[in-house]
Amino acid sequence: MRYRVIVRSAVLAALVSSGFVPAGPALAQAPAAEERLQALEREVAALRAEIAAARQGAPAPDTAELERRIDLLAAELEKLRLGEAAVEADESRHGLGPAASKVYAKARGVSVGGYGEILYQNFSGSNDAGAPSGRTDELDVLRGVLYFGYKWNDAWILNTELEWEHGSTGKNGEASVEFAYLDRMIRPEVNLRAGLVLIPMGLVNELHEPTVFLGARRPGIESAILPTTWRESGVGAFGEVGGFSYRTYIVNGLDAKGFSASGLRGGRQKGSNAKAEDFAWVGRLDWTATPGLIAGGSAYFGDSGQGIADPQGGEVGVATRLVELHADWKWRGLELRGLWADAELDDVEALNRALDLAGNKSVGEAMDGYYVQAGYDLFARREGAARLLPFARWETYDTQADVPDGWLANPASDVEILTVGLAWQPFEQVVFKADWQDVDNGAGSGVDQFNVALGYVF
Repeated sequence: MRYRVIVRSAVLAALVSSGFVPAGPALAQAPAAEERLQALEREVAALRAEIAAARQGAPAPDTAELERRIDLLAAELEKLRLGEAAVEADESRHGLGPAASKVYAKARGVSVGGYGEILYQNFSGSNDAGAPSGRTDELDVLRGVLYFGYKWNDAWILNTELEWEHGSTGKNGEASVEFAYLDRMIRPEVNLRAGLVLIPMGLVNELHEPTVFLGARRPGIESAILPTTWRESGVGAFGEVGGFSYRTYIVNGLDAKGFSASGLRGGRQKGSNAKAEDFAWVGRLDWTATPGLIAGGSAYFGDSGQGIADPQGGEVGVATRLVELHADWKWRGLELRGLWADAELDDVEALNRALDLAGNKSVGEAMDGYYVQAGYDLFARREGAARLLPFARWETYDTQADVPDGWLANPASDVEILTVGLAWQPFEQVVFKADWQDVDNGAGSGVDQFNVALGYVF
């Protein structure tokens, strides 16, 4: 044991003294880095003294304490090698998830983070009407995400999210830029943002990392009506005033060519050669001063026609209005969450003609829904970071709550889902989830399913 510790100490000291670990000007650019470097040099000098004493036959040092000191020094050296890119993903800032917020915790330089999800879905062999469901069970590497940020100084910050979906771009998968924006930090009350931004609506669109929401799958409302993950290019402001936080942007509008009877999700442009004939405004306001509570709402207003021609002449405007209210409360071991969303569209009759939609295929003139969710951490009264949360979520939504005269609403668009499950987090950055979903709709074609998911952030 004594010689193993001596060897480890010698190697560690050699790394610093040889220059393999960055030192000098590269680290001394910031006062904090220089202070850490000086502390490391003192630690290395102390280790060298103990190594020299051991070689001369002096009594062996306390190996447990020496190993503890070596481990601490090694961790600090690792941070210096990475330029502190690996800060902990443990705090949400400016509405973003913990891993996406890492760049804000840095003094300056590069930050690296990410998250991933693997999802298994087991579908019932028959639907609610007793007919074969036609669904095939799936095991999917749902997402693999890397966050890269750079902080030049306290005023200028770059933040990006790069995502790979479904394990490969060669088979139903894709690689996407989820967001890429510049922040100009001015003061807590007002800061500026420009680039590809997450639309600040709902509870999942910005906070979409698997460790921060319950359920193996995201709520249906926050996919069909609020089309998570929703991002568009734009410019705006964000900040905190009193006990409130806000975000407000001007962004390119949705593209109504992607709208369907199942909702608005296909209208996202994702920053990819986005049509910019029509723009939109989106804003969000939350009360955040009460620990554990986020409560507020958001709204989106803008046209989505993007130059679509009406077969009967002129262009189709498709004015699109989205409003949602939400609350998320964590108190001791209790977790409560609820959301209500409503969408209204104009010119849907003309849009249906332009898209050649007939019968019950109409885009909804109105869409609405809500969900409520409750969970409790059974380990809340225990010491340690592990969490075990049984939970239940009830949601109902209708993507054809109203359709134009001459078209029919498909009863299958009126959906109710009961989700009952369990989430286990051995520590904050890793989660295992399992749940069962009872899926019903007005047509009796709902297919129940069992889900298992693995998620992580770093």
